[in-house]
Amino acid sequence: MINIAIPKGSLEEQTLLLFKQADLEIKKTEREYNPRISDPRIDQIKILRPQEIPKYVEEGFFDLGISGRDWVVESSSDVAEVADLPYSKQGAGKVKIVIAVPQDSDIKSARDIKPNSRVTTEYPNITKAFFDRLNIPIDIHFSYGATEAKVPDLMDVVVDLTETGSTLRKNGLKIVDVMLESSSKLIANKQSWKDSSKRQEIEEIKTLLLAVIEARGKVLLDMNVPAGKLDAVIKALPSMKRPTVSQLYKSDYCAVETVVNKSEVNILIPILKKLGAEDILEMDISKIVH
Repeated sequence: MINIAIPKGSLEEQTLLLFKQADLEIKKTEREYNPRISDPRIDQIKILRPQEIPKYVEEGFFDLGISGRDWVVESSSDVAEVADLPYSKQGAGKVKIVIAVPQDSDIKSARDIKPNSRVTTEYPNITKAFFDRLNIPIDIHFSYGATEAKVPDLMDVVVDLTETGSTLRKNGLKIVDVMLESSSKLIANKQSWKDSSKRQEIEEIKTLLLAVIEARGKVLLDMNVPAGKLDAVIKALPSMKRPTVSQLYKSDYCAVETVVNKSEVNILIPILKKLGAEDILEMDISKIVH
């Protein structure tokens, strides 16, 4: 059995949703940081700050954890990356550690930042390494939150994590450079990863989580098509690979089944109907396992 650490804070809601959709529902208890999960592969779940998880996984307190690549890099944690989990607090996608300055500043990139500028950030190690590569000495001040609120009154430059940049813009800041792209990572303790029984359990959890992510935004289309119109309908389908086609019993119709992006369906269904498809069914998909 394995122990898992999942992130508290902005990623918590999306992580709990991901596990629930993977049929690995994590149920909160009165002890907020020690939820329960009913799965024979998992002994214990803990909810911790994502900043702490990589080191705890490296040191063997947990076999498996979820944290951002940003915190793996910031903490210099030596862990095995099991899978990329492209989701964030607003759903899918990547986030970025960016450099921002006041909108009226003439700074256009990190190279324009003046030596000894005051920089506020939750990522002192990443920030120092970045500016060291540019040979620009800076005065780093660790931030405990509300980083963007400290410029220009207290600080000259912000280094912060952003998904859309909207919070920075609302606070009168502009992004001038990107330090690092990050996404959620499924990480494992290296000794656990080498253990054959634990590795199998980790791989099985990984398969379920990735199957949910793969299915998001996709739907299954089923339809009946006259044999004479089959080629035209199939040509119009943006299939994952090739659609499944089967002959209907004692009929000159074929049943066609394929997976398409949900965003395409409102345009696709009228086209398929016009080409001769009938009895079109659209169904949600919970998992896609490759």
